[in-house]
Amino acid sequence: MRHLSLVIAMLSFMAISNISFAQTKRSQVVENGGTGKFKAEIVEDASLPTHMVYRPTDLKAAVNDAGKLPVILYANGGCANSSIEIRYFLNELASHGYVAVAIGPYEEDDFFAHWTDVMQNMYPENKTVVLANGTVVEKPTAEQVKARQEMIQKMIAQGSQQQNSKKSKKNQPAPPPVNVSSQPTNPLMLLDALDWLIKQNADKESEYYHMLDLSKVAVMGQSCGGVQAIGVAHDPRVSTCVVLNSGMGDMQMQGTTPAQLDNINVPMFYLIGGPTDIAYANAAKDFEKLQNIPVVMANTQDGHEGTYYEAHGGLYAEAVLSWLDWQLKGCLSECAPFVNERAAALMYPDWTFVRKNF
Repeated sequence: MRHLSLVIAMLSFMAISNISFAQTKRSQVVENGGTGKFKAEIVEDASLPTHMVYRPTDLKAAVNDAGKLPVILYANGGCANSSIEIRYFLNELASHGYVAVAIGPYEEDDFFAHWTDVMQNMYPENKTVVLANGTVVEKPTAEQVKARQEMIQKMIAQGSQQQNSKKSKKNQPAPPPVNVSSQPTNPLMLLDALDWLIKQNADKESEYYHMLDLSKVAVMGQSCGGVQAIGVAHDPRVSTCVVLNSGMGDMQMQGTTPAQLDNINVPMFYLIGGPTDIAYANAAKDFEKLQNIPVVMANTQDGHEGTYYEAHGGLYAEAVLSWLDWQLKGCLSECAPFVNERAAALMYPDWTFVRKNF
């Protein structure tokens, strides 16, 4: 009898540890679930411990109201294995009827408690910011501005040295490809999320069963995560690519090269923080290189950190939501700033837009 009990316990443990269908393990609500029609939550799913899910709390109600939900695959700044830095932004998108799966396991840490000083050094010197938690990030001091400028110049100089080194070695054998498996995250983790969503949508035991519109998939990333998004945007299952404070330029990173831009066949939206954004030059080169697909690039005055830490993701969340509603939900009323200069100037007076191939 005791032996039988041990066998049953072991089988139960094996079943739990090999969960294949979606099963919410823990969840949290931030910013009262967002401003959208469908209050959102952030979920740890037992069958996908490597990612966090941002979704409407009541999936069935959202689907009954708006139809099957498009999906977002998200990669983090710094290619980090955590999306906590961007959670207000993704939570806001989810509250408008999207399921977003971001690289990195579930976390409930207070991001602002650790990073306010860093954010002050990353924002443009002319900007005072009120964060989502109410903290006011004042304009940086002259010393902080000087230190940041020196840091940026150092990074630019290092980039120039790398380019000169490449030119001097162009007749030498090419280096081996980057071993992305040795990195904390890699672009293929975005496709892992998509594979999981496809499986859940088809599984009768899953809470996502027939809830997702898998013909409408956005791949998206910020900074290093934008490079990861570009690296998989050629996948035929992807409908659009959103690049935040990022761009390839002439660099190679995370196994992604500038040549991969030629393989992308879906509309792209670059949202960049202006000349103070370290990704500014790379994004401009990408825009010139992309010839055969619709592409829009908006430049703001927010620097490399955008407005992600402001309430509900700030204007960055608003603009990205408009792009997704247009591209994934067919809401033509949302396309105005992306196709019309006058509309863009009225809606985002401090931003500049360039567009082509529409």
